[in-house]
Amino acid sequence: QVQLVESGGGLVQAGGSLGLSCVASGTMFSLNAMGWYRRAPGKQRELVASITTSNGATYSDSVKGRFTISLDNAKKTVLLQMTGLKPEDTAVYYCHAEAFTLTPVGRLPAPDNYWGQGTQVTIST
Repeated sequence: QVQLVESGGGLVQAGGSLGLSCVASGTMFSLNAMGWYRRAPGKQRELVASITTSNGATYSDSVKGRFTISLDNAKKTVLLQMTGLKPEDTAVYYCHAEAFTLTPVGRLPAPDNYWGQGTQVTIST
């Protein structure tokens, strides 16, 4: 089992910056990727950015050039630096991790998905 603990978020004016952090903890797991999703009021959850343990990053078109994701493999921590924030970035942001369960005889073949509890990001005009 993997637990994800998020920090950061809050209220900031449009054009401002904010950082989110998420730490993965637990036993007997191997991270494959971490990332951030968000759900705005009345909308479906969407990918914001993700990054693999080999540092391959993916961004949604709406945040490219404004948000930066990074992963510290040793600390099992993913950071999302958000700049140039817009009111439409207002949402609950969820940390996501994809991790393989480790057993005494090896790694299970398929990864599991884990989610944080969510943190509110509100951008005011």
